[in-house]
Amino acid sequence: MSSKVKEGIHDFQHELRIVLMGYRAAGKSSAGNTILGREEFDLKTSAQCVRRHGEVADRHITVIEAPGWWRTYTVQESSELLKQEILLSVSLCPPGPHAVLLIIRVDYMFKETERKAVQGHLDLLGERVWSHTIVLFTHGDSLEGQDLQWLLDKCGNRYHVLNNQNRSDHTQIKELLEKIEETVAQNNSCHFEIGRTILQELKERRRAEKERAEERKKRMKKQREDIRSQMSESTYLVQPRLCFVILLCVSLFCLFSCRRWTLLRDLKKKKKNISFQ
Repeated sequence: MSSKVKEGIHDFQHELRIVLMGYRAAGKSSAGNTILGREEFDLKTSAQCVRRHGEVADRHITVIEAPGWWRTYTVQESSELLKQEILLSVSLCPPGPHAVLLIIRVDYMFKETERKAVQGHLDLLGERVWSHTIVLFTHGDSLEGQDLQWLLDKCGNRYHVLNNQNRSDHTQIKELLEKIEETVAQNNSCHFEIGRTILQELKERRRAEKERAEERKKRMKKQREDIRSQMSESTYLVQPRLCFVILLCVSLFCLFSCRRWTLLRDLKKKKKNISFQ
């Protein structure tokens, strides 16, 4: 037995690293809370990966929740940010997850569009990810009438049904952890590890996007400063003109008032002269 395999056996006997994946509203956050036995994951949709830890069945459990894709969206239709987060998720629990739990709702029909969406998004991690994947069914207690044979075959018929409404049933979590251990054993006691080339490309893309974002931020800041400067210059030009207009108005008002007063005075004098005559 190689030292790497021995290390892997010792590894999952003391801790388990799990990544939750699936489409939006599949129940990933609720599944994470059920596994850890408490409210650790916010049920609101997040655009970034979320990592939580806990002690379950004498093991340290690390759970990573990857953001979900739209249920009928192909991987080509998903955003670049989402695809990057999916790639990043398996690197957030180094050296890699022991299992990827693919969350599927039992009460939703699983058709060709859903199949393409699932396959495309998981294939981002490479073909090897399927040998580490367990399908975790939520929102139900049976699989009757579900056209899921392709998915189960792809995952080596590894699946588990989880009732998130009955968290007091610790048996279902114990059975899930046992299935994860069996999955690790089937993979020669090794965890899943994404290729270094893929991670390096991801880091380079994120760095380039960060630099572009900084450039956009600088350009917007400069545009705001230019606008303020132009507004200030306009104010300085308007102020003298405004003062001139005000002064002219005051002068005209004074002139008009004086003229009116003079006319009134002359009119009174004429009236007096007429009365004397």
